[in-house]
Amino acid sequence: MNGKLIVFEGPDGSGKTTILKNINEKLIDLGYPIMLVREPGGTSISEQIREIIIDNKNIEMNSKTECLLFAASRAQLVEEKIKPALNRGEIILCDRFVLSSLLYQGVGRGLGIDEVKKINDFATGFIKPDLTIFFNIDYKTALIRKRANFTADRLEREDFDFHKKIFDAYIDLSEKYKEDIKQVDASLSIDQVSENVLELIEDLLEE
Repeated sequence: MNGKLIVFEGPDGSGKTTILKNINEKLIDLGYPIMLVREPGGTSISEQIREIIIDNKNIEMNSKTECLLFAASRAQLVEEKIKPALNRGEIILCDRFVLSSLLYQGVGRGLGIDEVKKINDFATGFIKPDLTIFFNIDYKTALIRKRANFTADRLEREDFDFHKKIFDAYIDLSEKYKEDIKQVDASLSIDQVSENVLELIEDLLEE
């Protein structure tokens, strides 16, 4: 079996990380070779970059700096983990990938989707997900839930207008690219969302 890159995307607090862990366990039980990674992060170097990005003390970080740090973290993850895993025929479950940068930095920070894509094409060597799953849930509900349960990081502390721009862009792109980005209703129960996500992944693996 060829390796597959499956990406989980959505607003902060959408529950994608919880579902990703559930899916990881289910696929392992089914006998699939799985690698679980997150963005930014996933390697020792990438995790160090992550700490710089999310640190609430770094309020003076320029938008271009932020974008390049995400790309640097991603480049290390791709070279160190993703490419080798794909070559081994493994299924990679990735918590966020390039789409997040296109929306958070390209739209949210106003750097432009095309400009951010060029940077990330270079960083990833044009690697694209085999499946992107968008966890569709009202951004305010998701963000309030995240802030209530966890200490918000630098990006999560941005105002609702910032997060609304990103959410609207998620909706827009998922409607335009339905073949590449599959939506799931993230307002349902954890068990139901997990079941719906697993169905999408099994459809991919059976192709």
